[in-house]
Amino acid sequence: MRQLRYAVVLGEELNYRRAADRLFITQPALSTAIKQLERQLDVVLFARNTREVSLTEVGAAWLPTAREALQHVDAAVDQLVALAHPGAGRIRLGYLIGTGADLLFRMVRHFEIAHPEITVEATEFDFSDPTAGLADGTVELALIRPPVDLPRHRVHVVDSEHWVACLPRDHRLAGRNEVEIGELLDEPIVAAPDTAGSWREHWLAMDARGGRAPTIAATAATYEAETTYVARGLGISFTTEACARLYERPGVVYVPITGRPSSDTALVWDPGLLTREGDLFVRHVQQNWGSDGLEEH
Repeated sequence: MRQLRYAVVLGEELNYRRAADRLFITQPALSTAIKQLERQLDVVLFARNTREVSLTEVGAAWLPTAREALQHVDAAVDQLVALAHPGAGRIRLGYLIGTGADLLFRMVRHFEIAHPEITVEATEFDFSDPTAGLADGTVELALIRPPVDLPRHRVHVVDSEHWVACLPRDHRLAGRNEVEIGELLDEPIVAAPDTAGSWREHWLAMDARGGRAPTIAATAATYEAETTYVARGLGISFTTEACARLYERPGVVYVPITGRPSSDTALVWDPGLLTREGDLFVRHVQQNWGSDGLEEH
């Protein structure tokens, strides 16, 4: 089980450092576990070289099945805990990297004080899955930044922010107090992975381009990678005020963008799949955060 879980996380991250960080283990320990699994099953799941990790054809075909199997195991554990301790429970909450990060932990602490019998397990997802685990059922609730393609899901907005441009420090517009979106559309841009779908297009400002294709300078699944590419001068990126606060880096500056709608941070869930504990969390957030809530952001 441990080896399967390690393989799934590495398959999602395709980066030993990020996978090891998610698993709270060292990179050598992760590498050893993956090699043991491949040797035991006489299969190669990952292709490796000095620069990157990728899934083999077998690994890519197997990954969804392995992920689903682990979800069933986790569900069985949840059921066992619920049967053994009827008053206890837990919630799987996903959150998109950088999305409401300063808000998320206040929200979780506030809830767990009100409901000490329930544990909230928060899991971070990168830009490759902007639904933060909702699309494949890894989590039952997620704090994300719409729009995403989840037609059955409900949305409760908890915060709104302005767009900002992440620019190289020596960029011609870096000294401006603000910049209009039209001034940035011809710039090479760092984009989210293709798997982000319509969310990727939203953060490329495709609606403002009049059908013109953007010049993609690089692809990044995390803010660390994104800001590194920008600092190197490969391109610019679009993000939000919160990320400008949380991801200050040498070599980049953030400039507010005019001519864009605000970006919402929202709690999202499928009402048909919500557990009792999840429903309590939703109600708690609705009462304390958002347009009808009490909490100030």
